Amino acid sequence: MNTINFCILVAMCIYLLMMLAIGFIFSKNNGDSTDFYLGGRKMGPLVTAMSAEASDMSSWLLMGLPGLAYLSGICEPVWTALGLGIGTYLNWLLVSKRLRRYSSNIGAFTVPQFFSKRFHDDKNILSAIAALVIIIFFVPYTASGFAACGKLFNSLFGVDYTVAMVGSAIVIVLYTVTGGFKAVSTTDFIQSIVMSIALVAVLIYGIQTAGGMEAVIANAKALPGHLSLSDIYDVTTGSAMSYGGVIAIISTLAWGLGYFGMPHILLRFMAIEDENKLKLSRRVATVWVFIAMGAAIVIGVVGLGVTNAGVLEYLDNASSAETIMVRLAGLISEHGILTAILAGVILAGVLAATMSTADSQMLAAASSVSENIIGEFFGIKLDEKKKLVTARVAIVIIAILGVLFALDPNSSVFRIVSFAWAGFGGAFGALTLLSLFWKRTTLAGALAGMISGGAMVFIWKFAVKPIGGVFAIYELLPAFIVSFIFIVVVSLLTKTPDEDVIKEFEASKG
Repeated sequence: MNTINFCILVAMCIYLLMMLAIGFIFSKNNGDSTDFYLGGRKMGPLVTAMSAEASDMSSWLLMGLPGLAYLSGICEPVWTALGLGIGTYLNWLLVSKRLRRYSSNIGAFTVPQFFSKRFHDDKNILSAIAALVIIIFFVPYTASGFAACGKLFNSLFGVDYTVAMVGSAIVIVLYTVTGGFKAVSTTDFIQSIVMSIALVAVLIYGIQTAGGMEAVIANAKALPGHLSLSDIYDVTTGSAMSYGGVIAIISTLAWGLGYFGMPHILLRFMAIEDENKLKLSRRVATVWVFIAMGAAIVIGVVGLGVTNAGVLEYLDNASSAETIMVRLAGLISEHGILTAILAGVILAGVLAATMSTADSQMLAAASSVSENIIGEFFGIKLDEKKKLVTARVAIVIIAILGVLFALDPNSSVFRIVSFAWAGFGGAFGALTLLSLFWKRTTLAGALAGMISGGAMVFIWKFAVKPIGGVFAIYELLPAFIVSFIFIVVVSLLTKTPDEDVIKEFEASKG
């Protein structure tokens, strides 16, 4: 190993050791399952904001988004980012405060548990189904993170993809099982800072290497459709291709609807120490998300400029294009020891984007297994010590499943995340909003909406979408609409909620 690669590796190893140390430090603060899953509802506003957005963005931010912009132009990533930015703001504005108050009032500390207690589901059928939905969609989501880690080490050091992917998974599992929610949130906060440094450093270096921003824009303009908001660049033909018109744009903006159903983000709302501090969290989170996604898209276009300048080989498929950040960091490292260390920090940022999401997802999925399925649905009573052990075992099992899903190195991070995101938005998005804002929602309506929304994601993705034309829209949009309709119709056809349910609803309004 040469000096440059050694410096990069040292910087990344120091970062990973820091994450493990945080997990160990917070392991002593997990007195019960509430601490492990929700940090005792004592999280500050900045940690809440940045950990929510870091866990939200995942490897998609530093790999999937720049890769898409590099390969096919700015159309799809810009409309996706706009939808996500609006969704972020509305989620903090509409959902965060009321969910924090409502969940605290009824003693819920997981998302499935909130649904179950909200509708007084004594048989816990709702929480069990919600837990299954979380497990089904979080396994591939987590797998996308592991795959990103494998691609990172493989493209940079030539390390075997599988070895790198499994090793990264082990580190994430270790600090998650030891530290729980506080460790995950604190590491996510640190990871958001590292991600920001990575974006800024790569952006500045890439523009300079490509010959300035004018050269970058001129190069992108030379590719038909690359800078269009209505067309995309078709790499196979070298020509512009229509993105799909207004319908396609609306379906892409629908990414924002997914926020209302993201369990690992909703948990952040439930965990803040003071609901009145959520306004600060909302402002910080929204600003960071818009800036971070904008920078990631520009990096994709800048990377193409670096390629055109002859400094970087052309990346001609989705899998290789998603390594553009890694390759630019590799170029930075070639200018001496200090730049090699900076490259190590940048690559740690790519790791951070992955780890910040994978840890949160495994924790949310583990809580679904131990609390909602084993404890509530099957009625197996466990003391606090056994609950923690069960949760940690669940995290390990979920990680193993994620590793198995991530064995294919050619899988697209962007596409995997897209499907999982649709799953949560379809199953939980409309239900979360109606649970918080429509007191007439019933248990039967909630069950119908969750099942129909989750099922529609699969139906549309694999049966309807292949038809093409107007049906080739993002599966989240029809799933969200179907779920909303089922909740409203079934609720109106069933008995009005009991007086106690109505009182709890009114109390949550403040």
